[in-house]
Amino acid sequence: RLSCIRNNIWLASCGVLSSGLAVLSSFGLMLFCGVPFVVTVANAPFLILGVGVDDMFIMIASWEKSSRKKEKASVKSLLAETYAEAALSVTITTLTDVLAFFIGTWTAFPSVRSFCLYTGTAFVFCYVYTMTFFGAVLVLNHKREQGNRHWLTCMRVDVGKDQAESSCLYNACCIGSCSRQPSQPEGEHPMSTFFKKYYGPFVTNKWIKVLMVLLYGAYLVGSIYGCTQIREGIDLRNLANDASYVIPYYDDDEKYFSTYGPRVMVVITESVDYWNESVRLAIESCAQNLE
Repeated sequence: RLSCIRNNIWLASCGVLSSGLAVLSSFGLMLFCGVPFVVTVANAPFLILGVGVDDMFIMIASWEKSSRKKEKASVKSLLAETYAEAALSVTITTLTDVLAFFIGTWTAFPSVRSFCLYTGTAFVFCYVYTMTFFGAVLVLNHKREQGNRHWLTCMRVDVGKDQAESSCLYNACCIGSCSRQPSQPEGEHPMSTFFKKYYGPFVTNKWIKVLMVLLYGAYLVGSIYGCTQIREGIDLRNLANDASYVIPYYDDDEKYFSTYGPRVMVVITESVDYWNESVRLAIESCAQNLE
């Protein structure tokens, strides 16, 4: 926002900070519990940041909506209404994410199991910080706006007689608006208007409802069939760069040697006197017997 009062830079920064705190808490707890840290876990912060910022936008949107409806309401009632509307959405999102990743801990791959444990725990912490830390930041930001304070310096800004003759740039930076008027709450967002006036009535049409149910039924059938066909495993080609020599190697290996079955390797776990001819003959005899 151009208004120096309605600008929410610190609010957005605290939303990102909330996700960072969730990552730190999750990683600290898992490392304290002895869960191995693998390279794939390094991707978890990006997932947490995406969900945390999404939750932040939901909270801010609900707060703005509540403050527009009740301009004279107390902070307690505004926060209560914000949580009543936003917390349900945030809770459902968190539950589905946590469930998905904790189901992933059943896999046979230790690296995937570690990744799912770290990420699932981080989602839990992200929810806790959004419901506690970020809610408190919303209240502090609201009090700053109500006090007509600058977003950066937190100094009170007013439209005085001497400022009324100041330049537009000065008014925009130091007063809150170029029009030399105190900052006012904004109207309803165009996206909210679109969903309320057009998308909502379209989706609630009875024929559209029937179509949605049929589409969801088809999706559900396809999902159940897919679960019966899924096969756990890993293609080593996916671990290499597309231009790597590993790709044609595995292609040729599968093309020319897949009919012979998997490779069998024999590992001798104790020290062996390879210089002794009788030992070498015993090893060769063992290999022949295995063949």
